[in-house]
Amino acid sequence: MGEEELPGVLILDIGGTHGVLEDLAALLKKHFHLITMKEFLGNKEETSKKIQSVFVFECRPTIDRELLESLPHLKVIGNSGVGVDHLDLKMISSFGVKVTNTPHAVADPTADIGMALMLASARRLVEGNALNFLGPSYFFGIPHFSCGRDHLSELIFGM
Repeated sequence: MGEEELPGVLILDIGGTHGVLEDLAALLKKHFHLITMKEFLGNKEETSKKIQSVFVFECRPTIDRELLESLPHLKVIGNSGVGVDHLDLKMISSFGVKVTNTPHAVADPTADIGMALMLASARRLVEGNALNFLGPSYFFGIPHFSCGRDHLSELIFGM
């Protein structure tokens, strides 16, 4: 299947500060003809006919009524994040366009951070670290600094 036969996907850019990561762009190129926002704005009449999807990466490009009106063959907006709060779903659906996202993309890292925060809180690691920078003279006269409960097992359940 040649590049012209592949469905067109609109992206903000490749690389740079806000563009799609180059590795991700390489993956997208296997399945889509990538059209950057610059190319689209430079020749709306031709490129708008080819675009069937918009790939939103880090909330860009912005999906507004003007963009949707200029893409008559748009079928789906693929969001590369978990939430879709930045998208007006009611307006988008009024154009007959579907929205997708990746709901489980960060489930494991979120669980890891949650566990780390619970452990840090239970053992008062942040406070202990702050006291560490005050120096040994701060501890003069303080017989003992308790880092949380004696037994962490009192706090862990359902793990």
